[in-house]
Amino acid sequence: MVDVPGIELRNISFHIGNFAIADLSFSIPRGKYYVLTGANGAGKTILIKLIAGLLEVESGGISIMGRDITSLPSWRRKIGYVPQDGVLFPNRNVRGNILFGLEMRGIDKTSAEKSVDRISAMLKVSNLLERGTRGLSGGECQKVSLARALVFEPDILLLDEPLSAIDEDAREELCRDLRRIQHETGVTTLHIAHNRRETELLADIAGSMKAGCIQEMPL
Repeated sequence: MVDVPGIELRNISFHIGNFAIADLSFSIPRGKYYVLTGANGAGKTILIKLIAGLLEVESGGISIMGRDITSLPSWRRKIGYVPQDGVLFPNRNVRGNILFGLEMRGIDKTSAEKSVDRISAMLKVSNLLERGTRGLSGGECQKVSLARALVFEPDILLLDEPLSAIDEDAREELCRDLRRIQHETGVTTLHIAHNRRETELLADIAGSMKAGCIQEMPL
């Protein structure tokens, strides 16, 4: 039996303004942690948004775990996505933020609460569940964002520079948590990073993006 990639892009093209991705093919093996680096403007965030369904490819195809998702809306792609700034809902407490994706998918309340408790324990944020989002540290905000992205057991996890606004000590701790959680869940992960240290701590495989093209990097 052939093992299908966790993420596969087939000859995708997209352009916006003066930036273009042209005929890009790229894949991440199932269950691997892939770290993608590159200068500002290289197209990293655009790539993640194309996979997540927040932008639409002009041609080519995208598959997740062997399932073609090219024409699916973002909410049907079974993708966990954490943007750079986390974007927690200020009108919900931590528990409500983590519950959000389960509520959107119509999961019954008892099952949803069990899932929240499970992922909160995994990310060590159980003590924050009844708190509001204001006053959380940068590291706590990102852990809550991760919990919200992982609670519905996505096929893949997309992380857009999730550690860029966190101080160095908290960044190292969150890197360890990310690696542990990825090992425990086995979720295929694409992580955009802004420094070499993150890549060293996290990556099974690494690549660099430049002007819409990706080259594999040695670790």
